[in-house]
Parts: sequence; C-alpha cells; structure tokens
Amino acid sequence: MPELPEVEALAAFLRERAVGRVIARIDVLAISALKTYDPPVTALGGLAVTAVGRHGKFLDLDVDGIHLVIHLARAGWLRWKEEIPAKPVRPGKGPLALRVHLDDGSGFDLTEAGTKKGLAVYVVRDPADVPGISALGPDPLSDGFTVATLQEIVGGRRTQIKGLLRDQRIIAGIGNAYSDEVLHVAKMSPFKVAATLTEEEVAALHGSIVATLKDAIDRSSGLAAGDLKAEKKLGLRVHGRAGEKCPVCGDTIREVSFADSALQYCPACQTGGKPLADRRLSRLLK
Repeated sequence: MPELPEVEALAAFLRERAVGRVIARIDVLAISALKTYDPPVTALGGLAVTAVGRHGKFLDLDVDGIHLVIHLARAGWLRWKEEIPAKPVRPGKGPLALRVHLDDGSGFDLTEAGTKKGLAVYVVRDPADVPGISALGPDPLSDGFTVATLQEIVGGRRTQIKGLLRDQRIIAGIGNAYSDEVLHVAKMSPFKVAATLTEEEVAALHGSIVATLKDAIDRSSGLAAGDLKAEKKLGLRVHGRAGEKCPVCGDTIREVSFADSALQYCPACQTGGKPLADRRLSRLLK
C-alpha cells in the first residue's frame, strides 16, 4: 500500500509534470472507483492543474479550484505516460480504473490489481468534503507534530503502539510497512501499550517517526512514478523481510501474521530477544 512517503513523492512528480497543464478529458473505466457525482468528473475538462498536494495518504490535484482527490488503497497505483492513447478505452475487467488526458498528450492512469477493490477517486470543491480527509489526525511531518503532540496522543490510550501508528484518525499517513520501520528504529515492541510509554520513549518514537518518513522521502526524491514501489521495498529494513538478518544486529527478523496482514520485527532490537506469539494462535507476549 502506498503510504505517506510514496504519496508525497507522487505529488512531487505530478507538480513537475502536470501543474500548468489543462485536463483534456478523463475516462472513467471503473465506475465503482468514483465516489462522488457533484461536481461531475466532466467538470474538470478544460481546466488547468494549478497545484498538487497530499493529505495523509490522499493525493490532491487542485484543478482551477476543483479538487481531484485520489486514495490508492492497498493495490492501486498511478502510472504516468508521456504519450497517452487518444482513443477512449472500453470498461473491462482489467486493472485500469481511470485515465487522465492532459492537453500536451501526456497523462496518467490509475490502476488497481487484484479482485478486492479499494481505489477511490473524489471530485470535490473542498478536500475536507472527503470523509477520509476530514477525519485525519495530524500529519507527522507538519510543524505542529511535536514531541508534546505525540505525548498527548499516546497518553491514556490502552492500545498497542503498532495499531495506534496505523490509525489514520490518530496520525495521518503511516501504514503497515512504515509502522514496522518506525518501531524498529525506536527499538520498541509493536505490542507495547501506548499509555505505558515513558517520556524518553515518546521522544525516541517521535524522532524515529520523523526520521524514517523523511529518509524514505529523500530516497524517493526525483524518481519516476514507476520506480517508487521498487525503491520503497529496497529501503525497508524489517518490513517484508521475515527470515532475513536484521541490518542492525544480525538477529533473524520474525513475523506475526493476522487475518489480512502481517508485521515484521527484530527480537533482539525490539523485544529483548523474546519472539512474539502469533496473534491467531495464542496470547501476545508483552
């Protein structure tokens, strides 16, 4: 799933290529991906892209005051094309969900792999009209996200820190992959209860959140949209690397599986050398 660093990189990529261009037309191939009807998507035709921004994991194209907002969900992606076919594409069962034509012949496709569809596209007058955006917590790269802010967030919450980091209503933009990376850098168990964090641990967690996300953005800077997925995978230290050696201590990275996801961690770095029990089978080890 694209998370804050990848969406930020996509926004930067589109600022260079789409801002100043006029939208010639938009082809909607997967009607289920379009979540709004007023303004209609056709209202974007003939208008210029004036800015591209990000809200958590949401990508926001400002098109002369009307916003084309995209959430790529788990398996969605944006594919840029220097020359996009002018001929309309027929709706079908393929991955193509939406195609944006720009006035210079370039444009981009929104695609989604798999059968479980979550890609969402909104055409709104105000990004706050998108329910997922209006409910977002603070952006971890904003000036307002301080150690004190994080202390207030974790204080009194009897929830595991892994789940807290992934909750978009609490902190915007961090998903399954980067929450694993953040906790590895912070040397913290994913199952540690948020309310039990000391002031020193909150400060360390804040530093690891900011550093991990900024490092991922720096690695993605200047890359083409098509290269971002590979860069993300290459840069991850523990997420998706179960069975490999921890790059910090050399211990074996372990995994805990859930119904529809999994987390990875280093026992030596994060849990005092103790493996965490599989949540599906037994009680979690604190």
